[in-house]
Amino acid sequence: MLVNRLKQLIEQKHRVVEQEYEITDEQIEIQALLEAKARERERAMLMEQPPPDYSSGETEPEALPVPAAMIHDHQHPGKRQGVNAVSCEMFGSSRWIFVLGVLAASLSASFAQVNYPPPPPERLTGMNPCISKQTCHECIQTPHCAWCAAPKFSEKRCFLPNINTKISATCSPEYIWNPDIVFIRLRHRNLTKGGYATGGGGGGGYGSIESSYSNFSSSSSSSSHSHKESWSGSGSRRQEAVQMWPQEVNLKLRINEAYGMHFAYSQAEDYPVDLYYLMDLSKSMEDDKKKLSDLGQLLVESMSKITSNFRLGFGSFVDKVVMPYVNTVPKSLIEPCDGCAAPYGYKNIMRLSQDTSKFAGLVRNASVSGNLDAPEGGFDAIMQAIVCRNQIGWREKARRLLVFSTDAGFHYAGDGKLGGIIKPNDGFCHLDISGMYTHSSLQDYPSISQINLKVKQNAINVIWAVTEEQINVYKRLTKQVEGSFAGKLSDDSSNVVELIREQYDAISSSVEMKDTASSAIKVKYFSSCLGTGPVVETSKCDGLKVGTKVEFIAEIEVTSCPANRSEWKQKFDIYPVGINETLTVNLEMLCDCECERQGNMYEEHSSECNGMGTLNGTCACGQCECEERENPDEIISGHFCECDNFSCDRDQGKLCSDHGTCECGQCVCNSGWTGPSCNCRSSNDSCIAPGTTNGVLCSGHGDCICGECICHEEGSIRYSGKHCNKCPTCPSRCEELKPCVQCQMYGTGNYSVPEECARNCKEFVPEGVETVIVDVDNDEVPCFGTDEDDCKYNFVYYYNETNCLQVRAQNERECPPQVYMLGIVLGVIAAVVLIGLALLLLWKLLTTIHDRREFARFEKERMMAKWDTGENPIYKQATSTFKNPTYAGK
Repeated sequence: MLVNRLKQLIEQKHRVVEQEYEITDEQIEIQALLEAKARERERAMLMEQPPPDYSSGETEPEALPVPAAMIHDHQHPGKRQGVNAVSCEMFGSSRWIFVLGVLAASLSASFAQVNYPPPPPERLTGMNPCISKQTCHECIQTPHCAWCAAPKFSEKRCFLPNINTKISATCSPEYIWNPDIVFIRLRHRNLTKGGYATGGGGGGGYGSIESSYSNFSSSSSSSSHSHKESWSGSGSRRQEAVQMWPQEVNLKLRINEAYGMHFAYSQAEDYPVDLYYLMDLSKSMEDDKKKLSDLGQLLVESMSKITSNFRLGFGSFVDKVVMPYVNTVPKSLIEPCDGCAAPYGYKNIMRLSQDTSKFAGLVRNASVSGNLDAPEGGFDAIMQAIVCRNQIGWREKARRLLVFSTDAGFHYAGDGKLGGIIKPNDGFCHLDISGMYTHSSLQDYPSISQINLKVKQNAINVIWAVTEEQINVYKRLTKQVEGSFAGKLSDDSSNVVELIREQYDAISSSVEMKDTASSAIKVKYFSSCLGTGPVVETSKCDGLKVGTKVEFIAEIEVTSCPANRSEWKQKFDIYPVGINETLTVNLEMLCDCECERQGNMYEEHSSECNGMGTLNGTCACGQCECEERENPDEIISGHFCECDNFSCDRDQGKLCSDHGTCECGQCVCNSGWTGPSCNCRSSNDSCIAPGTTNGVLCSGHGDCICGECICHEEGSIRYSGKHCNKCPTCPSRCEELKPCVQCQMYGTGNYSVPEECARNCKEFVPEGVETVIVDVDNDEVPCFGTDEDDCKYNFVYYYNETNCLQVRAQNERECPPQVYMLGIVLGVIAAVVLIGLALLLLWKLLTTIHDRREFARFEKERMMAKWDTGENPIYKQATSTFKNPTYAGK
């Protein structure tokens, strides 16, 4: 008796809690437990591995994370697995009844009298996020929630369908809005083993990989996903290699609910390869050029071992032919160094071709050139080699390699200003018939981000083959350019063949998945890569070989609904880096309900309001009480709740473009505005520059659309500004304005006569200033000049908000001082004469002093001389005496 009473009280307690608060703690915990168990089962089935044997005493490995969508197999469409059986087992077992019976025996009297309050509503609301949602779109944007749109319904309309069984049973299924996640494969050609394969799901293909996932099904909050496929054979025919499966899908996805989409990648055998060798041909690379020409045939043979469908091309670069990059002295422009050709920016020498035999000869005949500064203009060459697809010859279905060889750094965006080049790089092809880059001196170098963008758009792998001095710079560059690799080149490029082969092996042995999804979409990637380990979160797999199939799971989740309704349908691509194949995802975000828009459950002339209003409120005592929105500024009004002030057209997320009011679902535009969303001006006056009298729209350089000027681009000239009246790349008006500035400010120049000056210079009156300071932010253009008096002057001109020309000029010219020529001539003559006389006098003085010193020294030596007497041995007397020896007398 006591036990039966206790069971009745327990059942009554749970019935009260379910009626008033819809869910209980045990139900939430049980549901979470079931989902966790389901995730474990799906993880095992995904990998198709038998459960390990732990009977030998091994410890069970820790569970690894699995995408949220990998749950709930063997589940009935539209329902979650129930929890009633589990609840009954817990509360219906004899053990539980015995324990509770003992407790009840001691407190039976008080237990029958006391009403135990259920958990507080705010705690249950935290467990059940559906309770607080007041509108259908808010409800379905909450995971697992469903909305009951029945006209007469007194319960909470937003509920958890798998737990709130009472609401599910009370609300008719036709009024329950719980959209399913729908996944449809549109294009799903099978992966192929070879570069070319036979169609029809056979010859050379892997066959459908659907069997790999035959035991897998993802689920939404209310149903398992709908997979619609149509595998068809196409007979025997030639077809291109397919390395991504599938190729295009449609996906309808609820907010904050993830879907695990399966796709696969496989590197086809004998896949075509296009290799374009881009070489720095400055003087310092002369020995590298010679070595490359010697190794050209070896390069071809090495790549031919990888694929029989190989094409090779060659291009060279130096730098912009502008100071300070190259010497612009006329002689140096012809021959900047001994045996050098004239400098140039970039030249496409050999288009990608299977006739690889002429590669070595063209490299050998290519002439080196010279430049001044250390960095080279390689970024110009890379940009042109990528975007000029037809001129270079890139194939649509091929692995594209661009080998960039240099021994120096690189110029990038902004460096062009050193040479007076301010026009940004436009990222377009500018090669002439001969393959020469024509805009080298007309636009700046591209930025690193521009190079990265073009590399991604054209699926090109860049190999930086650089010398040891530059390898660290280019390794850092690989982090900024997707799919690029850096390798060390020997001083004479003797290892170029090994380097290219090593880098190609590194590129082809790994695959990395990336996507172009917007910020409202979050994509995570999961894979076991080679299938040797568990499924982990990763977008890159290494160690691949030709023919290896890698299976991925992309967990796609919409994190928020964009404010602009047109962005609820988006398209993004999932692609392997460096491969020109994509998986296109056409995503439709399920952000609102059918009952909130015309059709289906939405009744514009509802019988509830005698056909006089929309079914958007509650009919009480014969009068419609309109619902209150969560946003107090959003009001449903009208005698029959047929109007509102929030469902009008929007522009850029702004109701009626903020140029009108929303009345009964239609925009009432303010004066001067028109259009369904009041986003267009009713007149074109705003497109006419103030101060002009000709009435030309957008200054003649643009189109007036909805009261705004869309400026033209005329070749290399780009117009900007509110009225397309600014042109930073246009030729300046300095030479045109100089005569008027001269005559108005200084009374000189071609219009020095006042009458001529007044007649020819009516457009502006210059403002005199002591020092001319250029305001770059105001698009002021500086001008400099020298007049016939050799005086220097400068001024700036700009256009104000009324499009009137304004000029500021120096008050005084900077003239050289006046020179008295006669005085200079006479002074020079007198100086020459005086200097001559002075030199003569100095010479005479010096010679006199010298002579006197010499004479004095002579006299001194003469006085001090002491001569000995003696005869001159060669002197003979005038007379001679001879004696006769025979004479005896005297």
